Amino acid sequence: MEQIRATQTPSYDDELGRAWEALPGHSYSALPATGPVSGHSSPRVSDLVALLGSVPLAGSSGELIDQLRGLEELKSAITGLQARAAVAFDLAQRAEQARAGVPASERGQGVGAQLALARRESPNKGPRLLGLARALVTEMPCTLAALESGQLNEWRAMLLVKETACLSVEDRCAVDEELAPDTGTFEGKGDRAIIAAVKAAAYRRDPRSVAQRASHAATERTVSLRPAPDTMTYLTALLPVAQGVAAYAALTREADTARAGGDSRSRGQVMADTLVERVTGTPGGVAGINLDLVMTDRTLFQADSEPARLKGYGIVPAQWARKLLREPQADEASGLATGQAGSPVPDRDFTVWLRRLYTAPGTGELLNMDSKARLFPPRLRRFIEARDDTCRTPYCDAPIRHIDHVVPWRSGGTTTPNNGAGLCEACNHTKENPGWNSKRVTGDKQGGHTLQISTPTGHAYVSKAPPLPGHVRAQPLQSAPPVAMSNECAVDVARSSSGQQSEPLPAEGAECGSSGQLKPRMAGI
Repeated sequence: MEQIRATQTPSYDDELGRAWEALPGHSYSALPATGPVSGHSSPRVSDLVALLGSVPLAGSSGELIDQLRGLEELKSAITGLQARAAVAFDLAQRAEQARAGVPASERGQGVGAQLALARRESPNKGPRLLGLARALVTEMPCTLAALESGQLNEWRAMLLVKETACLSVEDRCAVDEELAPDTGTFEGKGDRAIIAAVKAAAYRRDPRSVAQRASHAATERTVSLRPAPDTMTYLTALLPVAQGVAAYAALTREADTARAGGDSRSRGQVMADTLVERVTGTPGGVAGINLDLVMTDRTLFQADSEPARLKGYGIVPAQWARKLLREPQADEASGLATGQAGSPVPDRDFTVWLRRLYTAPGTGELLNMDSKARLFPPRLRRFIEARDDTCRTPYCDAPIRHIDHVVPWRSGGTTTPNNGAGLCEACNHTKENPGWNSKRVTGDKQGGHTLQISTPTGHAYVSKAPPLPGHVRAQPLQSAPPVAMSNECAVDVARSSSGQQSEPLPAEGAECGSSGQLKPRMAGI
């Protein structure tokens, strides 16, 4: 622990040290005596990692518990040091940007993304991590002290910061001093007890700000979707409390009525099915919607077990994908059946369009298409979306919102799959900041579309497109004639009720070697 504390004293000669000097209350004249001793350098983080690797496990149960507690306190101390380093890095970057002539309003852009990449987190989480660090280091010294001493972990420190975010700097500091988490105030307390104590203290200090925060929260209402295990998803709505309670009560009443009428479904199933039906306006919940499945031709036609990939969700079992496309009772098998037991399921026609994606042997990399336009045309966009699946920035798995050039168009970049990448909106804007660069990496023995993203500090991060179904990137690249190809089927499932057929997607270039139309009778979808 003492070695970690020693690393909190930066060297005065480097940029980090000058940034530390600028922090309120952190003057070098007031630095503790744990700084570097003449003739000796302060310990590095890599030294601490090596030291931890040499710590043996304890022999008895009691000693193991003591060891676990000590390691937990060590984690908290490291988090405190990370917070100090993050604030110092932010100040150093702003100073560098000021010397480079960056306008004051634009300084600090991209700092959060760099912090997130260094911590192997999504760039979207970077600004939140930086905000947490700033609050701890500059406004909540007692909370930071509790974190560094192991009395609080990062999550609970974040709760304290979050619940005081609506206060002024002065009031936040006062609440921090009142609660004094560094004196053991929250020892043995759970998350709810901590949140309640912070809310009460914040309300006593500034009731108007707390009330305004509650009013503003209604403007942040939203709906989100995230994957769940076993081909399920979590559909989450953040609503004002009155609307949320009313919606839940309506679903509950519908479920109770259906169950009283003899519906064999469980209460939760009726509520879920009713929600889907009322939102989409269609029994079963699917009408006029494209579901993009990427699978091998062997999986589709030969009952191969290679999993498929569903756009917006991820990997799904091969059998489930085939049921979705071909079997009559696909909705019932997928858990979307509605109506009472034994009720007839409506029979509808649906259109399934197949588009072939040709891939290179061994690597599974999609082959080229070319465009002379600056903007990516629709078919090329679909091509890149099928290859990248999610945002290509390392550690970011947000949905693709933008297709942009790896080497910018203004710098001579071409509008081709090799020079295109799928990115979320935030990451696409971040890469336009000064000092950020990206390039295509060629010669990778494992194959696949590989990018290298460089940050203003010179650190580089590698991003590989995920392997398509039927290919494993761990295999070395096999030499084969360029004409030898393996094909994968990208299946666009255009689902609509009779009389509302979707337009077909004609073949073009390497994206579509052939196209065909299947019109299976898929009841209940």
